[in-house]
Amino acid sequence: MNIPANLKYSTDHEWIAVEGNIATVGITDFAQGQLGDIVFVDIQTEGETLSKGDVFGAIEAVKTVADAFMPLSGKIVEVNTELENTPESVNKDPYGAGWMVKIEMTDLSEVDALLDAEGYKAII
Repeated sequence: MNIPANLKYSTDHEWIAVEGNIATVGITDFAQGQLGDIVFVDIQTEGETLSKGDVFGAIEAVKTVADAFMPLSGKIVEVNTELENTPESVNKDPYGAGWMVKIEMTDLSEVDALLDAEGYKAII
């Protein structure tokens, strides 16, 4: 299982890459493996400001539908529109082409509460 050391992680199985006040978010390799073949990613929250823990979208797999949760508070400034045509990118490349949203963070201190790779490994 791939858990890159340069990323942060939530207990809801999202990965977070922080650059300045922008966080790129997707689901982890573990999460996509648990969901199975992803057939649809539904994110209708672009432009909205959401709190940590709020649902920002849904991930539909062959056998289930899962909510995607905000790992940090902020405004969704970009959605990966490529997932509309290629939702399987989340399975094939969860840390690259399978990213889901970019968030302009409103509380940078929330980053400190996220897990590092070792902490994430411990919960899975």
